[in-house]
Amino acid sequence: MMLVNINISMVRRMLETNIELTDGNIIIRPCRLEDAAVICEGVQETMHEMLKWALWCHPGYSVSDCTSWLSSRSQMWSEGIEYDFVIFDTKDNTFLGGCAIDQINRKHNFATLGYWVRSSQTGKGIATAAVRLISRLGFKTLGFTRLEIVVAVQNKASQRVAEKVGAVREGVHRNRHVVRDKIYDSVMFSLIPQDLQE
Repeated sequence: MMLVNINISMVRRMLETNIELTDGNIIIRPCRLEDAAVICEGVQETMHEMLKWALWCHPGYSVSDCTSWLSSRSQMWSEGIEYDFVIFDTKDNTFLGGCAIDQINRKHNFATLGYWVRSSQTGKGIATAAVRLISRLGFKTLGFTRLEIVVAVQNKASQRVAEKVGAVREGVHRNRHVVRDKIYDSVMFSLIPQDLQE
């Protein structure tokens, strides 16, 4: 049986040293408590889309909701449960969105990638760039051998991101997503370390 090769002390160091990953246009870094206001603003701006796909999102989403969530991020990192990042523009430090590695399956050494970009910043390749950065971290630093992107069939924008990063479309999984009272079939994409070799 193979287990995820995660060096917990290294992950803690990443948090303590405020790791930032960049491609020159965007920076992704671990979420911090002081990000609550800008994250909340981005979520509220993007509410129409977020409500369709994000179970945690709700019409009254507030800074308090965000602060409560952010206060648990350090523990989630330390325990290897999930890794959440914020995305910022390198030029003007505008908050752009978020991305994460979560739903970690230690037994089979894979996890799920998630991402979102605020409405005013879509169509600029931000999600694609963030997925490239976070997936490299997932493979090289966290040691996963497979990362999955699971997207509702109706969510064409997120599917395009998966295609642009070179993820392999593996098929449609029936009843794979449940968001409030709606059940969606979802497209399964995967990345493995060889997919990112340049």
